[in-house]
Amino acid sequence: MSYFRFIIQYRRFLAFGLLVALFSSFGQTYFIGIFSAEIRAAFALSHGDFGLVYSLASLAAGVLLIWLGRFIDRVDLRLWVALLGVAAVGACIVMGVAPSVVLLAVALFMLRLSCQSLLTHTYMTSMARYFDSGRGKAISIAMLGHPLGEAVFPLLSVALLAALGWRGAWLVYAGIGAALFIPSLVWLLRGHGERHRSYLARLAEPSASSGGSGRQWTQAEVLRDVRFYLIHIAMLAPPFIFTGLLIHQAHLAEVKGWSLAWLATCFTAYAAASIASSLVMGPLIDRIGAIRIAPYALLPIMVSMLALALFTHPAAAMLFMAGLGLCMGMVFTAFTAIWAELYGVHHLGAIRSVVMAIMILVSALAPAVMGWLFDAGVTVETLAFIFTVWAFAGWLLLLAVLGRWKASPVAVAWWRRN
Repeated sequence: MSYFRFIIQYRRFLAFGLLVALFSSFGQTYFIGIFSAEIRAAFALSHGDFGLVYSLASLAAGVLLIWLGRFIDRVDLRLWVALLGVAAVGACIVMGVAPSVVLLAVALFMLRLSCQSLLTHTYMTSMARYFDSGRGKAISIAMLGHPLGEAVFPLLSVALLAALGWRGAWLVYAGIGAALFIPSLVWLLRGHGERHRSYLARLAEPSASSGGSGRQWTQAEVLRDVRFYLIHIAMLAPPFIFTGLLIHQAHLAEVKGWSLAWLATCFTAYAAASIASSLVMGPLIDRIGAIRIAPYALLPIMVSMLALALFTHPAAAMLFMAGLGLCMGMVFTAFTAIWAELYGVHHLGAIRSVVMAIMILVSALAPAVMGWLFDAGVTVETLAFIFTVWAFAGWLLLLAVLGRWKASPVAVAWWRRN
C-alpha cells in the first residue's frame, strides 16, 4: 500500500502518533538544552552541575519507566494518554515557577518521565502493536512529530526567550499543552475500542508471530537473551551522543564560534534529514525488515561527528545537524520496529519499557559526563573523534549479531512468510 493510501485509511491513528511524538518534545534534550544557559545563570550552576542535575533527573525517570511502562499493556490507551498529558502540562508549570535547584530537579524529572520517556514509549508501542504489514510506515509517519518539533520549537523558543524570558516560555508551553495537545489526543482516539478488539483477535490467531515464529517473548525471557544487550551496545551510541551534545548546545556553539540562533536554525536541517530518512525507512522495513536495516542507522552519525571534529565553519553546523537527523530518523524507525520483529507484540509494552529505560539511563549519563569533561578542558573535537570510533564499532557489532540472528530457524521462517 502506498504512503498516500495508508495515510488516508489510518489518518486518525497516525495523526495521534505524530501528535504524541510532537508533545514529547517538551521533555527532549534538544528542547531543554535551548534554555540551559539561562537556567545555569538563574541557579548559578556550572556545566557539570547542570549536567549532574539533568542526569540524576533522567536516571530517576528511567528507573521508574521500567515499572510504569508496562501499564500501557493493561490500561486503556485513551485514559493512559489523558493522564500523561496532565502530567506533562504540570511538569511545564513546575519548570516555569521553580524557585530552587531542588524544584528544578523535580521539574526536569517530571519532564523526562512524562514527555521524553512515557509519551515516546506510548507512540512507539502503539504504532508497533496495532500495525502488522504497515508497521514500518506507521512508525515512520508517527515519528515525524520529532523533526517537526525540532524544526519549530527551537526558533519559537528563542523568540519566547527574548520576549518573556525562560520562565515565561515554559508557562506558554504549559498553556499550549492544556489547550491544544490534550483535547486533540483524546479526540483522535475516538473509536479506539474497536481497534483494540481487532488487535486482540489478530493476536489470538495461530499465525500471530514473533520474529518469524508463534512465540511471544515475555519481558523475563528477553532479559535473559544476551543478544538483547549486544544490540544495545551499538543502539545506545546515537542517543548518548545526541543527548550529551545538545544539552550543552550553548557551550558547543560558543567554542565553535557559532551563534545560538544559527544553531537553532540548523535544526531545520536536522528535521529535514530526519523526515527524509524516516519516510524512506518505513517502506523498506515493511519490505525487508528492520533486522536487515538497523546496522546502517549508525553510518550517518559517523559523518556528523567527523564534521564536528574537523571543521569550524558555520556550514559544518548544518552538516553536523543533518547527519544527526539522518541517523536519528533511521534509529527511531528501525529500532522501534525491530523489537516487534524479534520478540512479538503481546508483551511489547513491557519489553519496550526496558528498552526505553536502558536508553534513558545510559543517555542520562551523557550530560553529566560531558559537562565534567568540558569543565576539565576536554575539547568538543576530541569527543567527536571518540564518538566516531564508537559508532563504527557499533555498526560492525550489529552486522555480526543481527546477521547471525537472520540465519536462525526462527528468522528463516519469518523471511519465508514475508
